[in-house]
Amino acid sequence: MIGLPSLRALDRTQGPRIWLAVEVTDMRCGFDRLAERVRAVIGQDPMSDSLFIFRSRRGDRLKILLWDRDGFVLWYKRLETGVFKLPRVKDGARSVELRASELAMILDGIDMTKLKRVPRYERGARTRQDNEEKIAV
Repeated sequence: MIGLPSLRALDRTQGPRIWLAVEVTDMRCGFDRLAERVRAVIGQDPMSDSLFIFRSRRGDRLKILLWDRDGFVLWYKRLETGVFKLPRVKDGARSVELRASELAMILDGIDMTKLKRVPRYERGARTRQDNEEKIAV
């Protein structure tokens, strides 16, 4: 039987962490200035295994900076019409961590401010120590 894909499965993959800088960024910034903004605004190491997202003042452009083993990669998207709909963030926050599914929705044009995540049952994660204790009994 073939399993159906889900947003939860996408979020559980061991992919990179995804960080969104909340404040607007000058889209003329290149690799080095964006890497410095990662340190100053997001508080992360730009050479880590993470994606760093920056938005333009008008909201119609995004840049994503990532480190790829031996150099930076810069991905840039400009919308011909409309703006990217970004998630709500707490007042005063300078950055927010996104799930992979949230980034996919942003890039696909889904308005995340109109979405509501409903509570679901989630079985507690078992630690390795819990499993070893259970075996020992």
